[in-house]
Amino acid sequence: MPKTKPLSLIHRPRRLRRTAALRSLVQENHLTVNDLIYPLFVMEGENKQEEIVSMPGSYRYSLDLLLKEIVEAFGLGIKAIALFPLVPDEKKDNQGTEGYNADGLVQQTVKAIKKEVPDITIITDVALDPFSTYGHDGIVEDGKILNDETVAVLAKMAVSQAAAGADVVAPSDMMDGRVGAIRQALDEAGYLDVAILAYSAKYASAYYGPFRDALSSAPQFGDKKTYQMDPANTRESLKEVGLDIAEGADLVMVKPALAYLDIIHLIREHTQLPVAAYNVSGEYAMIKAAAEKGWIDEKKVVLETLTSMKRAGADLILTYFAKEVALMLL
Repeated sequence: MPKTKPLSLIHRPRRLRRTAALRSLVQENHLTVNDLIYPLFVMEGENKQEEIVSMPGSYRYSLDLLLKEIVEAFGLGIKAIALFPLVPDEKKDNQGTEGYNADGLVQQTVKAIKKEVPDITIITDVALDPFSTYGHDGIVEDGKILNDETVAVLAKMAVSQAAAGADVVAPSDMMDGRVGAIRQALDEAGYLDVAILAYSAKYASAYYGPFRDALSSAPQFGDKKTYQMDPANTRESLKEVGLDIAEGADLVMVKPALAYLDIIHLIREHTQLPVAAYNVSGEYAMIKAAAEKGWIDEKKVVLETLTSMKRAGADLILTYFAKEVALMLL
């Protein structure tokens, strides 16, 4: 190439991109293992591990194998798990009573985890859908989801999980007033130190399909649009977050994450509370499927995707990639 006279430029942003060392010095956002929460599926039985067809590399575990998975994850530096149960159909009913059974799958699992890995943070899901014959997050009557009656059950569920040893309860149901009712119930039962992670901006998303496969919890009729948020709405997320904070939430969440980075950023700008983002099953499945086809570099896309959530303002990320990412970051 013939020599070209240099342009008269004062600012050359590329100067700080010239080497890997320079790039790392000026990197604005950092993804670390401390940001990760590992969602895990538990089922009844012994020595059982079932891969979820729509979530390659993700499994349902019986308790004995779940404990091994958690020990391994904790050894990699993952400090928190989110627990979701696969409940047999015969234990489901319209009132979700199995959800607050002191000897139920969730409660027994929490106790066992606390005994095996006492220092890991256990986050339990508070919602009726895994326990409901209808697959909805609330009690059903004449085809409608009852709000206040459901909230009373959610409060019982949260107290039962706290009694088992849960560190954080996470209402994912989107019923109005549930955070306040849960906070009051926990305090009255003496669980003042149990925190609430509110699924505050949870959208009625098509990205949840693989998760519902994992727990056999798809709605048996209709959809969840009467209680989960409209994907077209932005300002409404601030209303939901504001109400949850006023009712006593300790952390707030946006779900899903990848298609809602603007919502994560908006909420980050309007609260001092920690903001969590849920890298949901559909987002996970898309990356896995494209990687299996050889269309993308899975490792690079995973790291870029989760970093985008950090960049948007998420302090914590629930992701099925947690263990893989922990290994990448070693």
